[in-house]
Amino acid sequence: MELQVWSDVVCPWCYIGKRKMESALEAWDGEPVEVRWRPFQLDPASPNDGAPMTEALAVKFGGAAAVKAAHERVEQVAASVGLEYHLGATRQANTLDAHKLIGLAYEQGVQGALQERIFRANFTEGQHVGDPDVLVKLAADAGLTGAEEALHDEALTARVRQELAEGVGIGVRSVPTFVVGNRGVSGAQDPSVILELLRG
Repeated sequence: MELQVWSDVVCPWCYIGKRKMESALEAWDGEPVEVRWRPFQLDPASPNDGAPMTEALAVKFGGAAAVKAAHERVEQVAASVGLEYHLGATRQANTLDAHKLIGLAYEQGVQGALQERIFRANFTEGQHVGDPDVLVKLAADAGLTGAEEALHDEALTARVRQELAEGVGIGVRSVPTFVVGNRGVSGAQDPSVILELLRG
């Protein structure tokens, strides 16, 4: 059985959702499940300048105080599933290149490891996950080969853009979205919801 997870590496709820999904899979006693990460971009037009994310969010959501309060709420939820978030240190990034490497990682059997490494780099370590040099290093950490070449691979770019369009085409509007066959649920769902999805 394939469990597709549509997500973006700069989506804080996607990392939380990953942990909850992992709890569900630990409790699952049915047929083997293969997790496949699929691409989604929260902001396809995002600048890739590595500027503090808090500044962009403050403009969008009504000031630094509102952003700080929101960050604290999400950090508490993250902590409840064993994640250490430092959202004030996150940086603005365009995630297309990250999705290219995650797509390549699926072919090499290290997709889950790379997804985890990029999430941790962004939310815990405050690294700029749109920086090609950073991505190449993270890819090496996860055991991916050929990352530097992949970043310049136009065919891979086209394939990821096609996948992004596919997600929109099947109705993915927010992430994480978990899909089995033609059924899906959105949000950082509790393990019980993921288990119900797997049961069909």
